[in-house]
Amino acid sequence: MANKVLVTGGLGYIGSHTVVELINSGFEVIIIDDLSNSHVETLDSIEKITSVRPIYGNLNICNLDDLLEFTSAHSNIDAVIHFAAYKAVGESVDEPIKYYRNNLNSLLNIMTMMEGLSKKNLVFSSSCSVYGEPKSIPVNEQTPVEPAESPYANTKLICEDICKDFFRNIDGSCTLLRYFNPIGAHKTALIGELPLGPPSNLVPVITQTAIGKRDKMMVFGDDYDTPDGSCVRDYIHVVDIAIAHVCAVKRLIAGKEKTKVETFNLGTGNGVTVLEMINSFEKVSGEKLNYEIAPRRPGDVSAIYADVKYATEELKWTADRSLDETVLSAWKWELYLQQQNN
Repeated sequence: MANKVLVTGGLGYIGSHTVVELINSGFEVIIIDDLSNSHVETLDSIEKITSVRPIYGNLNICNLDDLLEFTSAHSNIDAVIHFAAYKAVGESVDEPIKYYRNNLNSLLNIMTMMEGLSKKNLVFSSSCSVYGEPKSIPVNEQTPVEPAESPYANTKLICEDICKDFFRNIDGSCTLLRYFNPIGAHKTALIGELPLGPPSNLVPVITQTAIGKRDKMMVFGDDYDTPDGSCVRDYIHVVDIAIAHVCAVKRLIAGKEKTKVETFNLGTGNGVTVLEMINSFEKVSGEKLNYEIAPRRPGDVSAIYADVKYATEELKWTADRSLDETVLSAWKWELYLQQQNN
């Protein structure tokens, strides 16, 4: 019998890539997704890639009754990966209550549901944003957490605390994965980052500008204390992120965790500026980007990138894909989308 994994937000960007890697690793996958920032057609794409169509429930996990009704029909769940959350930093600054209500309640309902499971293994989708504006970089898992720069970041920090409190007194374990900046798309170009409405992440803004969906893009700030004045981030291929989730699930199911709640940074360990990212895109695509420098954006930290030594040692995982390879995969995904719409 294959181990069974419940994935909330499994039709979203990181979720869909993780579902593919789970299936490829022999897991049976059950997806919950309310399509608030995803597309039901992604289910077809997952099936094309893997030749497996996962079980799918269209429901909002903030509705506890619906969640319990759905999961009660699927016994023997071995692990839960919880992606489902609102994630736009700028929007969270404008609509903080929306973010606190959704991101906290969804996790609390997952906890309530897990109380009824015989195996309580959770992988929680966290974020490097919990580090705030770090006093030194790269950041490792012991780097002191600074005040959150946005309500989104604060919801992730609070959710981490909820996980620690919940698993302290139950027979179960949790892995907190702090992603840095996932970018790119699957090598088939059948799944990738496709937000509903205007994108808030850098790479979709770049590719949409290059293909003509946007007239121009803005670089928010050129006066940071960084090599070229633009923000520094750690950009990692989404497939590398997805593979890390498979490693985390296997570790939990095998009972190899060292503590009840473990935390891992997921990044490349390399800092890249926004302007360097633009240069990489122009190189691999052959396209010239129309961009302007704009004022700093509320909620942005100036620079952050990961120390990933702990994840390499314990999860036996590394980010293998180069920046240019990753950026090119995102461009191929954008070209695929254009082809589909023509």
